[in-house]
Amino acid sequence: QVHLVESGGGLVQAGGSLRLSCAASGSIFRINVMGWYRQAPGKQRELVATITSGGSTNYADSVKGRFTISRDNAKKMGYLQMDSLKPEDTGVYYCNADLVVYSPWESRLYWGQGTQVTVSS
Repeated sequence: QVHLVESGGGLVQAGGSLRLSCAASGSIFRINVMGWYRQAPGKQRELVATITSGGSTNYADSVKGRFTISRDNAKKMGYLQMDSLKPEDTGVYYCNADLVVYSPWESRLYWGQGTQVTVSS
């Protein structure tokens, strides 16, 4: 019953922008760290950015200065603002969150289904 759902992916030209959203739903007691990962064709999934419950952020070197991760705890939403997109940013982007849930009580990492981002040159 607990889900993360990404949205906002699409096709953009190099230099353009996209804003990805991640909606958390279900019997969630607490959202700890949230993050975004991506997987390019033929490559392993890699970390893009993370944000703690207190707002501390970390970014992969390849996206520093171009991407911004944020969250809205009241709305149970996470975001990834992507600016100055490059063709090498192309891939499936996944939302990830460490959640404490109840009924039944447990704590573990959850993943969204992914949203495709394609950047054309």
